Amino acid sequence: MIEVKQVSALEKVFLHRGMPKEEQTCISALQGERISWQIVYYKDDHLKMPLEITADCPFELTVRKVGHVPVTLAAFDDATDENYLSTEPGLYPDVLLEPEHIEAIPFQYHTLWITVQIPRQAPAGDYEAALTLKNKQQDFMHTEKMRIKVIGAKLPEQTIKFTNWFHADCIAAYYKTKMFSEKHWQLLEQFIGAAVHCGVNMLLTPLFTPPLDTAIGGERPTVQLVEVTKEGNTYRFGFEKLKRWIDICRRQGILYYEMAHLFTQWGAEHAPKIVVNTAHGRKKKFGWEVRADAPEYIAFLDAFLPQLTAFLKKEGIAAHTYFHVSDEPSLNHLESYAKAKAIVKKHLKGFKVIDALSSLAFYKNGLVEIPVPETGHAEAFFKEADLPERWCYYCCGQGVKLSNRFMAMPSARNRIIGTQFYKYQVEGFLHWGFNFYFSRQSEWAVDPFSVTDAAGGFPSGDSFAVYPGKQGAIESIRSEVFYQALQDLSAMQLLERLAGREAVLSVIERSGKITFTEYPKDAAFLLETREKINQAIAAHLG
Repeated sequence: MIEVKQVSALEKVFLHRGMPKEEQTCISALQGERISWQIVYYKDDHLKMPLEITADCPFELTVRKVGHVPVTLAAFDDATDENYLSTEPGLYPDVLLEPEHIEAIPFQYHTLWITVQIPRQAPAGDYEAALTLKNKQQDFMHTEKMRIKVIGAKLPEQTIKFTNWFHADCIAAYYKTKMFSEKHWQLLEQFIGAAVHCGVNMLLTPLFTPPLDTAIGGERPTVQLVEVTKEGNTYRFGFEKLKRWIDICRRQGILYYEMAHLFTQWGAEHAPKIVVNTAHGRKKKFGWEVRADAPEYIAFLDAFLPQLTAFLKKEGIAAHTYFHVSDEPSLNHLESYAKAKAIVKKHLKGFKVIDALSSLAFYKNGLVEIPVPETGHAEAFFKEADLPERWCYYCCGQGVKLSNRFMAMPSARNRIIGTQFYKYQVEGFLHWGFNFYFSRQSEWAVDPFSVTDAAGGFPSGDSFAVYPGKQGAIESIRSEVFYQALQDLSAMQLLERLAGREAVLSVIERSGKITFTEYPKDAAFLLETREKINQAIAAHLG
C-alpha cells in the first residue's frame, strides 16, 4: 500500500522522480555530532492517507517534513557543467517544516528529515533509532531502523570562521515590525541562534545600513545600531543598541564580529546610508550623493572610528572584530579602494580588515590585509601569497564546476566544500545570503516561500539559507548539509592530530586530487569518506 525507504541526507527527493536507489541503515558519528538521514514514502493508489510517526531513540531525535518550494531560476545560462539535478523550473525539495500533518499523497514521493544529536558524553558503542510510520486505523504500520555507531572521541569545536551575511532589515520587512522594536529584537535573537545552529560563528553587524546589494541611488530600510547626533560641527555617538546586539551574540554563541562596510559596494566610491539626529529632526546625512572622499564624510569617520574602536575594546571583542572597506571591488576600482582604505587605515590599527575580491593586486599593494577570493580564484591566491588567514567565498557566480548551495545542485556538491576546506587549510568562509528576503538590489521585499530566486536575480538557494517561519527561522536541506560539511572538516582535523595530515589526505584523495573544481561528484564518495575518517579515528584511539 505504501513504499518506504530510509536514505541518506545527501539525497534530494522530488515529488515525481522515483524512489532513490541507495538505502542507508547505519551511520557512525563522533561524540557531540549532529547526524541526519531521511525516510521516503510513496502511496500507489488514489486515496491519501494521514500518517503518524513515533520514534524510539536513546538520544535527542527530531523529525521534520521536507517541503517543496518553487524554483523559477534554477541556474544561470552559463551553468554548463552536468553536476545539476536539473536546470529547469519546478518544485524542489528544500524547506524543513515541523511535521504538523504527515500524509501519504497518491503517486507522490514525500520525505521526512530525521536528525539526532549525539551527546558529547555518550559512551562509545552501537545504538539504534527506530521510527514507525502508521495510520490511525492501524491497518498500515512500517518501522525503519538506523544503527548509530558512536566513536569514543569528541567532535572538535569548529575552528573555521563562517559568516553567512545576516540581514536584520529583511527580518523587520518580512514580519512587518518596526526596526529595533521589542518584537524585532526577539526575532533577531531567534534568527541569530538559528545562524549559530547552522555553523555561523561570525556575524555581520549593521553599525549603519549595510551598503550591500543595493541599486545605485536606491536604499535599503534603515537599520542602524549606532545612534548619531550632530550638534554644530560636533558628532556624538550612542552605542546602546550595539551593546544589546553584542550581548545577544554572546548569549547565542557568536564568537566573531564583522562590522558592516564603511563604503559602498563595487568600488568604494560613496558613503553608506547614515541617519543623523539634528536640531531639525532625524535626517539622512550620508548616502549615494556623498563621495567616499568628501571632506564631510572623512570628518565623520575621524570622529566615529576612534570612539567605535574604544567601545569594542571596552567590550572585550576587539581581537575578534573584523572590518570591511568595500565589497567585491574589481581591478578597475583599485584607485578608489586605495583612497577609501587610506581614510580609515589610521583608525583601524590592530584590527583585521577583510574584503571579498578576486584580484591579488589589492593584497600585493597592501590595501587589504585579508583578501577573501571567490572559490574559483582561491587556489591561485593561496599559491601566490603567504596570507595571514586563508579565506574564500562563493555567491551566485560560482555555478560552474564549483561547490555551491543552489537548490538545483545535488547535496553532495554542497557538502564537498568541507573536504575542500581541509585540503586548502581554509580558515574563514563567507557567503552573502543567510536571510536575504529582497529582490536583487533590494528594490522590494519578497516572500521566500514563493520567490526563492530574489525575483529572478540569483539562482534559487543563493540568497537565503533559512526561511522565515511564524516563530522565527526555519532551516533548509542546504543549511543542514552545509553544517555536515563543517563537521566533516572538524573530524578531519581530529584525525590529523592523531595520525598526521598525510593520513587524512590519503583518505580524501584516494580517488584523485581534490581541488575546488575537480572532485568526486557522487554522494557515495562523501559518505564513504566520512566513514573511513571515523574508522581511522577509532583505530588510533585503540
